[in-house]
Amino acid sequence: MSQMDLEGARSALRAHTPAALLGLREGQWLDAKKTPYEPRNPTSVEELVKDVTAFANGGGGLLVLGITTRLEDGEEVLDAIAPLDRSAVDLDQLRKLIRQRVTPAPRGITVDWSDDGQHRVVFIDIPQQVPATVFVVAAPTGKQGKVPAHTVAVPRRDADGTHWLPRTEIQRLLSMGATAHGMPSPQALTELVRQAVADAQARAAIPELRLGQGHPARERELSAAYEQLRRIADLGRPTGEAHAQGAGVVQHFADTMESAPGWVLCLVDGQPPLALAEPVWQAVMEAGRRDLAGDAILAVGYPAVDGEQPVALGPDTECVLLGGGSWGPGRLVRSGSGPWHWEPQVRLSLGQTRAALNWTANQPAPQLRLRALVNWPWADTGELGITQPRRRDLTQALPFSEIAGAATLLSHRRGAELLAAQWQPGPYRNARDAASYSSTVTAPDSRPALTAAAMVALPSPLGAHVVTCAEVLLEDAAAWAAALPADASTWLSLEEAQAVLLAAWETAADLLPAVTTHDPGQMRWAGAPTVELRLSAEGPHDQPRPDLGTLIDLSGLGPTDRNALPEMAVTITAIPGLEHKERQSLLRRALVYMAHSFGFVEADEELLL
Repeated sequence: MSQMDLEGARSALRAHTPAALLGLREGQWLDAKKTPYEPRNPTSVEELVKDVTAFANGGGGLLVLGITTRLEDGEEVLDAIAPLDRSAVDLDQLRKLIRQRVTPAPRGITVDWSDDGQHRVVFIDIPQQVPATVFVVAAPTGKQGKVPAHTVAVPRRDADGTHWLPRTEIQRLLSMGATAHGMPSPQALTELVRQAVADAQARAAIPELRLGQGHPARERELSAAYEQLRRIADLGRPTGEAHAQGAGVVQHFADTMESAPGWVLCLVDGQPPLALAEPVWQAVMEAGRRDLAGDAILAVGYPAVDGEQPVALGPDTECVLLGGGSWGPGRLVRSGSGPWHWEPQVRLSLGQTRAALNWTANQPAPQLRLRALVNWPWADTGELGITQPRRRDLTQALPFSEIAGAATLLSHRRGAELLAAQWQPGPYRNARDAASYSSTVTAPDSRPALTAAAMVALPSPLGAHVVTCAEVLLEDAAAWAAALPADASTWLSLEEAQAVLLAAWETAADLLPAVTTHDPGQMRWAGAPTVELRLSAEGPHDQPRPDLGTLIDLSGLGPTDRNALPEMAVTITAIPGLEHKERQSLLRRALVYMAHSFGFVEADEELLL
């Protein structure tokens, strides 16, 4: 029988490994259902709020939708995944129903997908709530549109079931509270209930909070922003005090229709006011909360306005620009009602990470290295591992990879059929957290001539990111010349160098991540990914490094004022996995940026592929 506690189950779901829960028993903190709740079915809605409230009253727990159970020794055991269709479950609607139907609204609830590509479930995570808080729901009726306004019920989780608190127990709790406040008589209790109903009605009609309350220095600005935004958004009454968050001020509002999601007003210096539907704001918070520093806004930045007019982004929004925090500028995007994904704004720089020098200590050093290295700052990397089946798939794919083809083409263009078809482990470490494979073409006397290589490293105490790398090494120009037809040049053209970098990028971004996890596309970011491209002339470590121009024909970049140039590098901040044409275009931009930075000021994209 599987052994896992609540935190372990939460981690498995957030890491998109829902199958890890199979074998667990339903209990105090876990309940599984084969089918999702149906928001149009009043009985199903009552079941949803009852289940959520029971966990809120019982110390927290998990509801998992899309898993069947079997009866074993009188207990329900999670048995199999019954994958859910994304189009059949409206996560925003479930969140809204919980907020509307549970009193008070539980804090910190997560409603999300857990999907490893084969197993897809929805989970509702109810964290432990504030002590001494009792959560109530309307007494169930099962009738469409009938939500009783004057009755309450208190569900609680008890072992693997949900039970309603008896009326006698509710009456005892009310009496204890009344006694504690000096009102022991039934008449006083009746008056207390009557006054509570009147107060609730008054609060519904008259806002308790004012615009800007809690941040007096900016009340006037918030009031002006509210008036501007209410012309384009259905902002209702404030539901919380204004508060500073990062470089801006935020205040939450209800919608003018209580059944619709609320709004969040953002006031950021230097840009017009912005209102986001509450689910969109929560998506921004969710995108950045995995940052190692733990502050979502400091990580991804505030939503940004493109223009000079106030903007309202409703619940159907599919793109949110982000001004950028520690991750740099980016955006949140989704398709329809699908999941949100954070993407960085494409930018170029010369900054290299510590990983840039990974796998460069081998002796003897190659004469020329053409490399693409990708940093993957994924969240929840604890479950990653290079398993034997994934390693087998990689070794079968490498002979047909882009990097193998690029290395082969270099010889083919010179009249030789020297294939990068035989891949061997090494020369670096292979373990559960590392992979290294290479294919070397040798001279007739067995000297290494040309090598294609691929490497992967999972996070370690010295590196917080997954790193993938592909490269072509000119080990020894003389040995390569000996393997080629007579008079064949070992000097690479600029076109060839560019083609090798493109193939290395494609291999490092599209092939190698699959050795670490079943579905890299489902991993979530904890920072901005980067692609580092490098051309370096190396040679023996005890001798001066040669000039790149002696190994690659750089004349197509124009003149440069540098006397000796042993290496050039550029870093691209972008989503690593792009379509071929988009990646090719970005590569040209990056190489021109790099050339300009290293003195080739006349370099032009038109001169490149």
